[in-house]
Amino acid sequence: MAPGLTVNRMGYGAMQLAGPHVFGPPADRDAAIAVLREAVELGINHIDTADFYGPHVTNQIIREALHPYPENLHIVTKVGAVRDAEGGWPPARSPRELREQVHDNLRNLGLDELDVVNMRVGGLDRPEPGSVAEPFGALAEMQKEGLIRHLGISTASAEQIAEAQSIAPVVCVQNMYNVANRADDDLVDSLAGQEIAYVPYFPLGGFSPLQSRELDAVAARLGATPLAVALAWLLHRSPNILLIPGTSSVEHLRANVAAADLVLPDDVLAELNAM
Repeated sequence: MAPGLTVNRMGYGAMQLAGPHVFGPPADRDAAIAVLREAVELGINHIDTADFYGPHVTNQIIREALHPYPENLHIVTKVGAVRDAEGGWPPARSPRELREQVHDNLRNLGLDELDVVNMRVGGLDRPEPGSVAEPFGALAEMQKEGLIRHLGISTASAEQIAEAQSIAPVVCVQNMYNVANRADDDLVDSLAGQEIAYVPYFPLGGFSPLQSRELDAVAARLGATPLAVALAWLLHRSPNILLIPGTSSVEHLRANVAAADLVLPDDVLAELNAM
């Protein structure tokens, strides 16, 4: 991902460790802790989180499960939004709000410095227009202060990424992307040429019923689950893609990790590419 940040391509997204709708505590905190510890046992060294998951809950569970953290474990967090009393996700990108969020992440994770902070720019699944100069500049200042090692950006357009790069190096981009939603095809390739990691989320998000049936059929032929095929396709798509599938189940976590070993024959890749 960046100098000093060597991560395995299969990571873990911690969003589902919070309660329903990523709000409040989980029904089974011990099960959430077990998932995190199993992830590390399986060789995952990239955990994606945010202090607005819960809010605060997910980071506190990560700390309880894994602190003091293994030396090779990299925790990537996200700022740029908060949670309201109704469970909404209003944006919060003023310099003051971003500083508060960085310190919330540090406190709840039990860290003095955050490995990577992604700034969320757009909504849940797509970029929104606008300059990122002020908020990204605020994070760059905190990087200079030693609170953050590396910076990334999330739900951002190519233009916003370029603007951010003019302020400080960007080590990763986290956008919605999967075999059926490929608006970022050119961006994935561009970032690969710059050796910048691309971290897609929602590997099964936004599929039409027809696309879902096509994926189900491919998975059945391979004796795999649709999610495993979707994850394997992403790993085949480009070497700069890192995965962060989330789950609150140890069983599902093991299945997700196994997807990294799923080989997609050329005819299957061609069929998926045509979706």
